[in-house]
Amino acid sequence: MRTPVALLLELGVILAVLSVLGTLARRLTLSPVPLYLLAGLAIGEGGVAPVPAAGDFVETGAAIGVVLLLLALGLEFSLPEFAVGVRRHVPSALVDLGLNSVPGAVAGWLLGMDGIGILALAGATYISSSGIVARLLSDLRRLGNRETPAVLSVLVMEDCAMAVYLPVLAVLASGGRWWQAVLGVLVALGAVVLAFTVSYRWGHHVGRLVAHPDAEQLLLRVLGLTLIVAALAEAVHASAAVGAFLVGLTLTGETATRTRAVLGPLRDLFAAVFFLAIGLSVDPGDLLPVLPAALALAAVTAVTKVATGHVAAARDGVGRRGRLRAGTVLIARGEFSLVIVGLVGTLHDGLGPLVTAYVFVLALAGPLLTRFAGALPLRGTRPPGPPPGTARQET
Repeated sequence: MRTPVALLLELGVILAVLSVLGTLARRLTLSPVPLYLLAGLAIGEGGVAPVPAAGDFVETGAAIGVVLLLLALGLEFSLPEFAVGVRRHVPSALVDLGLNSVPGAVAGWLLGMDGIGILALAGATYISSSGIVARLLSDLRRLGNRETPAVLSVLVMEDCAMAVYLPVLAVLASGGRWWQAVLGVLVALGAVVLAFTVSYRWGHHVGRLVAHPDAEQLLLRVLGLTLIVAALAEAVHASAAVGAFLVGLTLTGETATRTRAVLGPLRDLFAAVFFLAIGLSVDPGDLLPVLPAALALAAVTAVTKVATGHVAAARDGVGRRGRLRAGTVLIARGEFSLVIVGLVGTLHDGLGPLVTAYVFVLALAGPLLTRFAGALPLRGTRPPGPPPGTARQET
């Protein structure tokens, strides 16, 4: 078998660059996500150093990266505890939908788009990036914070909302009939309900099924199961992220602890590829003409996401500082917004560049805002308690 020299060389250079950027971010006590995004922009189409041979690998690795990020996030929580949180945050989900879809719909109307374009832009501004949020919570050691369950509840309900939204948008964009959209929604909702029911009632059997004293066997079993569930979820437009997150929730005790240990390096590798891929999909030349509109839309919806996180965290009794952390961590948009562009981008010439620029602005700004917002002194608040990740915080 012939060794693909160009592929190996490009991947080697990419990984070396990511390593340098990751080291720099750690020294600056920042998440490496913004630097990975900028690296992707530099080597993408129209960038200073394109990597055509590595493009297919990066695209595939990005899909795996999202799955691993949400699997690792699910491993941090128990399913019963999370189910209670989701029920508590139905009002938060309604606030999220209203606050964050309306700006996109209004922007689409002002730009003269038709109904499909307005619906697409509303979805792009509504949905946060599960992959970026998951990485930020880990990088900033906020998995043990009191506001984190509220953030996760909002994220999962957004992904479930996509199970209704994406089939409808796909049918409308392709010129299909109304009954096809209804059928797609019913199938997706049925799959989501079935997945939650199976995980809740029989999830403890999954841990016994994948448990093994050998680390290699444990990794292969967990990863294989996760990819299968993620694929089935994606096939019915229920989100691979939700499927992976549910698998993580079903694993508890020693199995979850050992899985986190063996999964960590693999997750970090493919997560870096995922962030690189977002930047790689952007042509800098397409961003400049639509940048003013994208910046305006980003500014409005950054505020509405902060308000969403504030409302959600307040329902859990979190203090002002924690509410601010919850809001800023939700700002980033990413994979789902780009999927929406893929469904209808050919119908609207201006929609693709606008959403891509919008996603890139918030994917860069979100991690920076959430990093520094949590450290800002708030008038009238008490000093912070133990470092994040060591105990559930009261603020």
